[in-house]
Amino acid sequence: MSTALPLVGVALLLLATGLIGFYGLRVSRTTSDFFVASRTVRPVWNAAAISGEYLSAGTFLGLSGLVLLSGAEAFWFPVGYAAGYLLVLLFVAGPLRRSGAYTIPDFVHARLDSVVARRVTSVLVLVIGWLYVVPQLHGAALVITAVAPVPPWVGSVGIAVVVSAVVAAGGMRSITFVQAFQFWVKLTALTLPLVLVLMALGGAFEPGGAAVTFDPATVFPHDAGPGGLDAYATASLLLALLLGTTGLPHVLVRFYTSPDGGSARRTTVVVLVMISVFYMVSSTLGLVARVVAPDLARPGVADTVVLELPTRLVPGLGGEMLAALVVAGAFAAFLGTSSGLVVALAGVVSQDLFGGTVRSFRWSAVACTLIPLAFALVTIPQGLVTSVGTVFVFAASALSPVILLGVWWRGLTARGAVAGMVVGSVLCATALLASSALVASGYGAGPAGETAGGLPGVVRALLAQPAAWTIPLATATVVVVSLRDRHGPPLRTDRFLRRLHVPERRRS
Repeated sequence: MSTALPLVGVALLLLATGLIGFYGLRVSRTTSDFFVASRTVRPVWNAAAISGEYLSAGTFLGLSGLVLLSGAEAFWFPVGYAAGYLLVLLFVAGPLRRSGAYTIPDFVHARLDSVVARRVTSVLVLVIGWLYVVPQLHGAALVITAVAPVPPWVGSVGIAVVVSAVVAAGGMRSITFVQAFQFWVKLTALTLPLVLVLMALGGAFEPGGAAVTFDPATVFPHDAGPGGLDAYATASLLLALLLGTTGLPHVLVRFYTSPDGGSARRTTVVVLVMISVFYMVSSTLGLVARVVAPDLARPGVADTVVLELPTRLVPGLGGEMLAALVVAGAFAAFLGTSSGLVVALAGVVSQDLFGGTVRSFRWSAVACTLIPLAFALVTIPQGLVTSVGTVFVFAASALSPVILLGVWWRGLTARGAVAGMVVGSVLCATALLASSALVASGYGAGPAGETAGGLPGVVRALLAQPAAWTIPLATATVVVVSLRDRHGPPLRTDRFLRRLHVPERRRS
């Protein structure tokens, strides 16, 4: 792959992002513009922006790489990601918009009338957000080293600088324009190469060329097919992906930008369509790679498969231009997700520590970018999909039970919410850290039914995929502590729940 064209593609993307961000700065005037785009974003536009931030490095690069490595097992990730939005549609999109909050801690405070619950929620939101930003910066480092002879930190620092500048300049209104644009860049950057790669496999670029035969035994070998999946690990993963979406701060905050609850629900339906199309394209590229690029099926290398396929299969300048388009799309993925996360985190920090002014929002945006950047520069990137999956597990264990019960259960109390968030986050973090330590020490290898170093395989499975037990324990903690709380729920709970569940047009 040549260096010049990909760098030109990235430069054009950054230029377009800067120009769109500058336009957002011109129309961002009020505090509400910076925090929730004055709640005026229409469904289709908002859906494109949500899809632009949701489809991260883990999806753009990592999903195809995971399909290359794991075959059918990898399909549970897009299924879980998309189905998670179905839960958002059914249970939280409309009520969260009707709450009138700016951030998730705002919602928890308004629901429970507790400063302590708000502070705990704020800490968890920051942890989740920073954990999600780090894979985006790792992905930028991976791509920049694949296309240019520069140090990895160049990609991470470049993304951090652009994101902090655009977010600080125009806030949520500016980022909405940027993310909507970047979604269409990402979709085009994978769809066009996929079409041309499939044409190349059919012999379209060579006179009399023979089409490649897709043997099911090659695409789905027996040990990677559905029959070889571990039932517990699959169920636990799906539970984490389903419920994790309802605990991601950058996803939920976007519903506050809708004009009303009905608009928020319509937005979610459009999001489901958009991300499903994207997942189909990305997964198909992974299947193609299993046939034509099996040499890339190595950890740390598989995530580059979408960068390599165009130049391998499309000859000459056309392949180089496609590769440049994919690189630009990858940077759009890093920018879109990182921007959404930084907006959500800056809103929390500004509201909780500095009174929620525009000036404090801007400084908070810079700080919320520098912290994950520092962490990304001193850590070694793992698989992008699995890194993002870890964030879903943590969000599902720490925040999702409180958010769902806060919307639907009258008996939730502040003490119950705090206890559930602490138990869920501590249990999940402990399990994931223990699993990482076991893998690093060589105890994590081998099938789930075997033992390694005297440790039963079932214990390793429970630690590697803890959602199946951390989420129920966190939920049970919330319920039990709330029921035993002598103070009970706040006195205005019924009025607040009525506001969440009664459509705006029906209120008296």
